[in-house]
Order: sequence, then structure tokens, then C-alpha cells
Amino acid sequence: MSSPAPVRREATDPNHPPVIWTVSVSRLSDLFRDISLEYDGRAVIEPIDLGFDDAARYIRERLETERCDAVIAAGSNGAYLKTRLSVPVVIAKASGFDVLQALSRARRISPDIGIITYQSTMPALTEFQNAFGFNIQQRNYATAEDARAQINELKASGVKAIVGAGLITDLAEEAGLTGVFMYSAASIRQSFEDALEIARLTRLESSRTRSTPVADTLRAKHGLNELRGDSALMETLRQSIVLYARSQATVLIQGETGTGKEMVAQAIHRENPRADSKPFVAVNCGAIAESLLESELFGYEEGAFTGSRRGGHAGLFEAAHRGTLFLDEIGEMPLTLQTRLLRVLEEREVVRVGGTRPIAVDVRIISATHCDLEQRVREGRFRADLFYRLAVLRLTLAPLRERPEDLIVLAEWCLKKALAALGARPHPNLHAEIVACTPLLSAYAWPGNVREVRNLMERLALFLAAEPLQALSPAFILSVTPEFNQTSMPPPVIAAASVATNAAPSGTEDIAQVLARFGGNREAAARYLGISRTTLWRKIKGQ
Repeated sequence: MSSPAPVRREATDPNHPPVIWTVSVSRLSDLFRDISLEYDGRAVIEPIDLGFDDAARYIRERLETERCDAVIAAGSNGAYLKTRLSVPVVIAKASGFDVLQALSRARRISPDIGIITYQSTMPALTEFQNAFGFNIQQRNYATAEDARAQINELKASGVKAIVGAGLITDLAEEAGLTGVFMYSAASIRQSFEDALEIARLTRLESSRTRSTPVADTLRAKHGLNELRGDSALMETLRQSIVLYARSQATVLIQGETGTGKEMVAQAIHRENPRADSKPFVAVNCGAIAESLLESELFGYEEGAFTGSRRGGHAGLFEAAHRGTLFLDEIGEMPLTLQTRLLRVLEEREVVRVGGTRPIAVDVRIISATHCDLEQRVREGRFRADLFYRLAVLRLTLAPLRERPEDLIVLAEWCLKKALAALGARPHPNLHAEIVACTPLLSAYAWPGNVREVRNLMERLALFLAAEPLQALSPAFILSVTPEFNQTSMPPPVIAAASVATNAAPSGTEDIAQVLARFGGNREAAARYLGISRTTLWRKIKGQ
């Protein structure tokens, strides 16, 4: 029987070894693996045999629920990842001595040598080849197709040996030439040392700032990959987000509480290719008093009201200039402010409270509401002209009950993310355990939608992190979720799951219902009831 996975300490714990991932799809992978053995005990090192976009997507996915201190890659693969990952990327580099050794090996094969490097050549080699009589043709490449074309050109000129990184040597051998790999163990070892140093400095900086974190309110933190679900509804939503991100038109997002309206707004902002350096500002129109909401949105001049800040204050429209302003619960905005908002949308300028000078603003508006805005328009509680101005593009988010096939995927992802936040590793059998809990989780109505799933998984993660030996079972979930004992759950199942294992069932109907739910599978029924198969058999025989 395997031992339970240890609770993972936080990244700032100096006693916990750093986590390093090596990335390669070439012969460099073997060198990475050989060198990683030397660092056993100093770091947790894992190879990732993917490249470029596949590697970037895979790593971003894992970083949502796992920690990595540094990634090591090389050549064009490393340069590609460096611009697409939030985690530090250490690019392994061949030393000058590595290059000379590789050229020496290539010279034994052919007097005519090609060397292909990523994006730039090596001017110093010109002097070397003149001094030692080497015939070296240098090329550089930007893409794999570019590299393949350079190799074909060198082959046509009579070159039989090509020096380069893993991609180059693999492509050279595909073309029938000899590829001479130019990385040495010493160079790769240096990249591991660099990664360890980066991890150390990152932890040191994190420990310094932990007590005084800097608020980051002007950045969209959630992206498209956090909108989980494989249902047709979710796929349509993701496609709409990508499409809407291309436009600057206003977007109205409608949906029940907890369906992820702000996450969708942030994803629309982030999918815009120019959004990286642009602000995302959010305000809940229903959570701020009318008198304060006006000054928050439009700003105020010095002396505009008692207690106003000296020098005045820029509003959220100004803060969101060239970015996105997300107006949550727009249906709660007072009519007087609706008039001012409409003017800002039409004129593209704001006038601060107590001021007269118009200030130009370039802001995309995304608004959201859980109420029926069209009904409010009919009731005279929301301006019709503002409604149509805000709803150029529309999205309606489906509640979780309309896409039940997404529940288990969402629950597993939220639980893994919650465990990672606590510094705990997910149990190796977590996926199977969650699948076994499907009937219990599916029987609940989830009135709080995705937010309720996330909150519940955070609660379960807390208990699982505190008790690493505890398996995730229906009985365990029931023990920490009083909301599951409400009317939305089948009463007979709850009664059977909550009694002692050797107690008699309340009636033959209870056991029969559970067995029917699992198609007669007694093992699954026993797991669902939180009892052993022997006890279930005894209960069936005693009825």
C-alpha cells in the first residue's frame, strides 16, 4: 500500500526544495535527465517532453494548481516559453568551449561544416576558421521551417555535418546529414545552478513582501483557461469570448449569482492581444452608496464636498483609460447616475464632481447583472437608451444546473487549486474519488452555481490538507457539508449515509433506491453510503 502524499509546504519555506521543470522535445531531454540525478535532494525536477505552444499550454494549465519555481529550456523553445509563461524560464546556453568541441567533432566527419544557431550567428567564429583552416558556414533561424530550409541549403552546398542544438541536429539527421550536438553536461549543469539561484531569490523576495502585499486592482487575473467545462454551452461561451475580445463594443453579461460574470469580463479583456499593459477596473454598482458611487466613477475636484481629498481625485473612468471598466450589478445603478453614464459613453469624456473641465477617456465598458434589465426598462427603473448602449454585445451565462456534465470537471479543478493554495498535494486517486462522489454532488441543486462549488471545494481542501490519510468519499463530504442535508437532497439517501455502519436501515426502500441509483453495483452503493460491502450485504439480507 502506497504511503499518502505529504502535505506540500509553501514556496517560501526554505526547508522545502524548489520545483524545477525541464522542457525539451529533442536529444537535450536525455542530458536534462542525466544531470537532474545529480540534484536529487536539492530540487524536485520533472521533465516535460513537449515544445513550443504545446509546452506553454501544458505548463500554464498545471500552474493553476501546482507550484513551479523555474523552467529550464534551450534554444528557440526556451525563447518561445520565456515570452509566454509567468514562471521564470532559464535558457540553457552552450559555452564557447562547447561550440569548439562540437566543431572539432564535426571536422572529423567532414571538412565542410555548417553551424545553425537561433536568431543570430557567432561573429567570433570567423577569426577561428581563418586561424585554424576550418570551412564553416554559419546560418541562423527563427522557426522550425526556417531551420529546415537552412539545412537543405547547406546540404546542397556539400556540407555533411551540422552543429547545433537539439532541434537542428534532429532536422539534420532527417535530411540524411550528421548532426553534432553542441551542449555539454557542464553547460546544462550551469543552467540548473541558475534555476536554483532564481528560486532562492524569488523566495527571498516573497518573504520580504509577504507581510505587506501590494494591491493589484488594475489587472485582470482570470483568463479563458479558468472557465472550466466540456459542455456545448461552455464551448460556445469560450468561442464568444474570443470573438468579443476583438471588438471594443460594450458587452452586457447576464446570469445568476455565482455563474462567473466577472471572470468572463476579465477573460474578454485578457483575450485582446493589446490588453497585457492595459488596466482592468471593476466596481460593484450595488455595493456603494449613490453619493459615493458618483465620485468613485467620475472623480472629484478639490473642495467638491466636505472631506474631499486635497488636489481632487481621479475616478474609475480615468483609472481605466485605454483599458476596460467592468460595471457589476449595473441594474442597481440609480437613475440619476444612469444619465451621467450615458453621457460619458456618448461623449467619451468625464467631468469630475465639482468640476467643469471635460477629461477625455478611452474606455471599453463591460457590464453585468443578475436581474432582467429589459423588465426594469419596462418598469421605468432603467433607461432604455442606456440599456441599448450597454448591450451592443450580449452574453447569457448558463447556471450550473443547465450544464450538469461540467460539475465534476469543475469540482476537481477547484479542489486541486484549493489544495495548492494550502501547500498540499492532491491525493493520487483524487480523480477516481471525485468520480465516485458524482451521484452525491449531482443530487445537490447548487443555487450558488460555480462560486458555491469553489467555496465548497476550499472547505473540503482545508479538511483534506489537515488529514492527509482522509479519502474523499460521499460520507466524508456529507460530514462537512450541512447544506447537503437540505431539501434538495434525497432524504432516504442522506438518512442511510448518516447512520452508524451497523445500524438497520430505515426501510427496504432506502437500500433499494441507492442500489437502483448505481444500477445494482453494490461496491459503488456501499461507497456512496459510507459503509463496507459486507455491511451492505448484511443490510440487504436482513430486509
